[in-house]
Amino acid sequence: MSINLFEGRSSTMASRRGFLGTTGTLSAVAVAMLAGKESLAQGMGNDPAKDVSILNIALGLEHEAINAYQLGAGSGLLQKPLLDVALLFQSHHKGHRDALIATIQKMGGKPVAEASMQAYAESLKAGSLKNQNDVLALAARLELGATNAYLGVIPAFESRDLAKVAGRLAADETMHYTALTSALGRSLPANALSFGA
Repeated sequence: MSINLFEGRSSTMASRRGFLGTTGTLSAVAVAMLAGKESLAQGMGNDPAKDVSILNIALGLEHEAINAYQLGAGSGLLQKPLLDVALLFQSHHKGHRDALIATIQKMGGKPVAEASMQAYAESLKAGSLKNQNDVLALAARLELGATNAYLGVIPAFESRDLAKVAGRLAADETMHYTALTSALGRSLPANALSFGA
């Protein structure tokens, strides 16, 4: 199953936070396989086509994050050490991408292809990036959406192992968001329980 992320959409891609709200949550089987815990997945009921569809949307969003960081790194607007941090965060998203691709393939699906850099540049309005803070603000917005999306799946699991996998993904995204917010000189959320709401 392949999904065209640009089909029927306006100029912006689907938000990370919205992907779970529009498609449902991942099954325990999909998250177990994503975590590399195939033994947990055995014997669980699931709808592989639904899980592959949801995983492909998540994969498309990881492609978007990787390319957003590439746009930022290639813009010449990021100065060291923030350029190094952006490349580190990009490597984390590449790890997420690789895990999603492997899981989709294990479930018999076809991973969604990465779009062209031009498509990401247009969707993310790369032409509006004029300085380092613009690049950081774009990345922070994407990371906050990712944090909330991954936190959204945690309540769906009875297994602590499965909740842990989703929590680890959310932790990566939260770390990225917090570092970017700090680099922008913005205040961190003032209220407790700010994420995942």
